[in-house]
Amino acid sequence: MALVAVEQYFPKAQRVIDDGLAARLLPFGAMLFVLLLWPRWMRDWVIGMSEKSNPGIWGGLLCRKRYIDEKLVASRNEIQAVVNLGAGFDTRPYRLPALSRLPVWEVDQSENVKAKEKRLRREFGTIPANVKLVPVDFDRDDLGSILAAQGCSTGKPTFFVWEAVTQYLTERGVRATLDWLAKAAPGSRLAFTYVRKDFLDGKTFYGWESGYKRFVASKVWLFGLEPEDCPGFLKGYGWRIIEDVGYDGLAHRYIGPTGRRLASTPVERMVYAERM
Repeated sequence: MALVAVEQYFPKAQRVIDDGLAARLLPFGAMLFVLLLWPRWMRDWVIGMSEKSNPGIWGGLLCRKRYIDEKLVASRNEIQAVVNLGAGFDTRPYRLPALSRLPVWEVDQSENVKAKEKRLRREFGTIPANVKLVPVDFDRDDLGSILAAQGCSTGKPTFFVWEAVTQYLTERGVRATLDWLAKAAPGSRLAFTYVRKDFLDGKTFYGWESGYKRFVASKVWLFGLEPEDCPGFLKGYGWRIIEDVGYDGLAHRYIGPTGRRLASTPVERMVYAERM
């Protein structure tokens, strides 16, 4: 979200995503980082260094958020609720008018939920009435039971966001979440990201050896898929893929029109699916 906040310094025509709320919900340390990047020369230098050490991460993150925003807004008349699985400091329920009348459950680890609640109360005075913040550990907790206790029903067509989460979970945690998602009402939508398994297996580094050492060798990223395996994997849980797109495709859609030069990464992909 710090990267999204930095993006707001660019002229509107050059932004990949608009989010005037991002900076206001950030913790102090992240906010300080954003403030330091106000000068254009400093911003360009940091982005350039980021692109060298983590090629495609900056642009890929912005593109995936823009993509999910668009899918959420486009499906607003087809869904009756939103569940953000691993919400972090995401701002969608508070800045997208399409979500203002829908019940939203934001799910994340307890420490993230507490930190976000504090900042939401500082910004709005209270948590918006349509939003519930729900602490969950995907690898250990019973997600369905916890959300049911918070009034979340699988009987309504729901938009599920699962952004930049699957790679941090064990396969057991991923499958447990999908077991619950398998109970979703027909017509529900799912937008999620995944890391390529061949990268996790060390078969292909995609020019990002430093990322492999940082995230995979250190056991931070645990789960991955291959594009050819994804349709069958999701079908087993009752989901049909509408689109499985690489970040090069997202960069063509969203970065190209800005005239900026930001790399894309083949390591992570974006899926949009529908419950059958």
